[in-house]
Amino acid sequence: MPLAGVGRRRLLQLTGTVLAAAGAASLAGCGGTANAAGTSRIRFWHLLSGGDGIKMQSMIDGVNAAHPEFHVEPTVLAWGAPYYTKLAMASAGGRSPELAIMHAARVPGYAPGGLLEPWDLGVLAEHGIAEKDFPARVWKAGTSGDKVYSIALDSHPFVMLYNADIAKKAGLLGADGQLTAITSAQEFTAAARELAKASGGHGLSYGYLGDGAQMWRLFYTLYRQHGATMELETGQRMGVNRDVAVDCLQYMASLLDDSIAARSGNGGTAIAEFAGQKSGMLFTGVWEIPTMKTAKVPFDAAPIPTLFGTPAAYADSHAFVLPRQTAPDATARRNVYTFVSEILKGSLAWAEAGHIPAFQPVVRSPEYAKLLPQAHYAKAAEIINYDPPAWFTGSGSNFQAYFADSVQTVLLGQAKASDGWDAFAARINTLLSTPNPV
Repeated sequence: MPLAGVGRRRLLQLTGTVLAAAGAASLAGCGGTANAAGTSRIRFWHLLSGGDGIKMQSMIDGVNAAHPEFHVEPTVLAWGAPYYTKLAMASAGGRSPELAIMHAARVPGYAPGGLLEPWDLGVLAEHGIAEKDFPARVWKAGTSGDKVYSIALDSHPFVMLYNADIAKKAGLLGADGQLTAITSAQEFTAAARELAKASGGHGLSYGYLGDGAQMWRLFYTLYRQHGATMELETGQRMGVNRDVAVDCLQYMASLLDDSIAARSGNGGTAIAEFAGQKSGMLFTGVWEIPTMKTAKVPFDAAPIPTLFGTPAAYADSHAFVLPRQTAPDATARRNVYTFVSEILKGSLAWAEAGHIPAFQPVVRSPEYAKLLPQAHYAKAAEIINYDPPAWFTGSGSNFQAYFADSVQTVLLGQAKASDGWDAFAARINTLLSTPNPV
């Protein structure tokens, strides 16, 4: 298969597997220089590979160099279910690392079962980290009950990239050089058709085949733009606005008409199409910003336009968590707080990878304002929506795969939107009747 046909997440999985095999022979982490006298060891598990992994390693190296009193030893594990399964097993046995990265949307499945330790807000404050420094929605995503179980490094929303040259040719650029405002589904459809004419290809690149995450990201963005909510409470049936859900699926399918967007595209083909300047827009995650810079596409980025009245965007966050340990080392725990605070304060480097730093003093800095196109979609952090909380939702879970099983045929034009939605709802109601196995 050509490289362009390989999805980014699949590449990250393969890369993560190789790195995990090379560096994680023991789940307890490796030894290295941390065993030197007077040096505290911090074992740090994460699932960041590819470009994200390289960027994180550089940040870790910087903190290690500045703090000889401790040494952070990262272990990279494969993205998705393998990572979360190993983290749950290690935490359940009390033999986990001192620190780990978790997607914020996974916290509801882990914190109630005692697999995570809460953060001490007083100690965080001593290091200059407080709730006021984070967007309200981002901070709330890390809470369970009245305690904070994760501290977000970023938010990574689903956004819109657009080719500025093609948009200009289509007459869709404003005086500020950015895409003119689109405020309804009808306006978006019309703009996409103009971009298709100007590009000589498609107006929109949106790959979804075999990728439940891609389907869910767009669906939940549109669903929340209707102002609709979704409640997933164990022991209860799904609380959902069925009419809105069906309407969203119908609208998504209408875009996949082989003119606005390819009906049968996957993530890799959509990225390759936009990188090859054969389309006017791309719906994707912020992590593809470096890809398009490398491809030298004349692009800009913005939150996905508000098509149904309420500004909203799907997102998740990479967040720091304290996995449960039977006998945590007090010195190592204290140094974890130092490390996390240093990473948050230095997260302008992380923003270069496309992610929106969660620590707002970075976002409000003059340096971030000069970082383009990142500064153009930073406000998306104020309108983000995480997966509806449940023990089975969140990035890397089976929840989004179940969505794909039910609605992919709808997007292919092979099934009715109502039938696809009802099949998904039935499956989720079955999960809601099952207690959290963790």
